[in-house]
Amino acid sequence: MPKILTDAQVQGYRTDGYVCPIRAFDAEVAVGYRGRMDRLEVDNPGLWTRAKVKPHLLMTWLNELMREPRILDAVEDVLGPDILAWATGHFDKKPHDPGFLAWHQDATYWGLSEPSVVTAWVALTPSTRRNGCMRVVPQSHTEGQLRHTDTFAAGNMASRGQEIQVDVDEAAAVDLELQPGEFSLHHTMLVHGSLPNTSDVRRCGITIRYVAAHVRQTTGFRDSATLVRGTDRHGHFRPEPRPTTDFDPAASAFYDEIVGEAERRKAAIAAQADSVRDER
Repeated sequence: MPKILTDAQVQGYRTDGYVCPIRAFDAEVAVGYRGRMDRLEVDNPGLWTRAKVKPHLLMTWLNELMREPRILDAVEDVLGPDILAWATGHFDKKPHDPGFLAWHQDATYWGLSEPSVVTAWVALTPSTRRNGCMRVVPQSHTEGQLRHTDTFAAGNMASRGQEIQVDVDEAAAVDLELQPGEFSLHHTMLVHGSLPNTSDVRRCGITIRYVAAHVRQTTGFRDSATLVRGTDRHGHFRPEPRPTTDFDPAASAFYDEIVGEAERRKAAIAAQADSVRDER
C-alpha cells in the first residue's frame, strides 16, 4: 500500500514516467528554505559555480531538504524502501532569463547501472509555463536510452548542451506546473526540458536524485551517496558526511574529493559517448 501517493498516481508514474504535483510542505517552509539559500548566495559570490556537484555536502538547508519525510514517502512509493540521495542540483531562472533545457534524458551521462532512479523537482517559487517550468513527454521513459548530441548551444542550461536526436511531438508535452512547497517526480529515462522564463517572476527549484540502494556506479570509481531511508545492504556508494554547519571543514574536504572524481567520471562518460558517435 502506498505511503502518500494514490494507487492511480503510482500507476501513472509507471505508465507515464512522472507524478505532479505532490505537496511536500507549506509555502511558508519553501520561503524559509529560499531565504537560507539567498543569504548564502549573498555571502558567497559565485556559490553555484563551485557547488554544481552535490551541494548538499556544503549547505545544511539543502541536506535537510533532501530528507523531507513527505518527499521520501513519495519516492519510496515508486522506488522501494531502501533509498540513497545521490545528487542534488539548483535550477534558477531570473525574470526574463533566456536559459532553457533542450529535450534530454537525465541518465545519459550518469553512469549508473540501471534506471531505478527518480528525480524530485522541488519548487521554492512558483514554476509555471510562463516562467519556464519543466516539460515532459509522457511515456518516453519506455523507449530506452535515446541518442544525444552535445550542442554546447548558448542558453542551454545542460552541462554539454545535450539534446536528443529524436523528433518530439510538442503537442504531446505536459507542463509540470508547481507552487512553492510542491514537487514532481520523474523517471531518469523520461524525456524532458524547459523553456525560457518570459515572465516577471523568478523560477527557482531544487532537484534531488534518489537511487535504490542496489544501484551502482559503472565508471570505475566508488561514487558517494547518503542513505536517507531504509538500509544499504550493498555498499556500492561511499557514505557521505552530513554538514553540521554550512561549509564545515570535514564535509567540504569530502566534497572537494568527490568533485574531482565526478569530473573524471563525466569526462570518461562523455569520451565514451563521443567514441560511439564517431563510430556511427
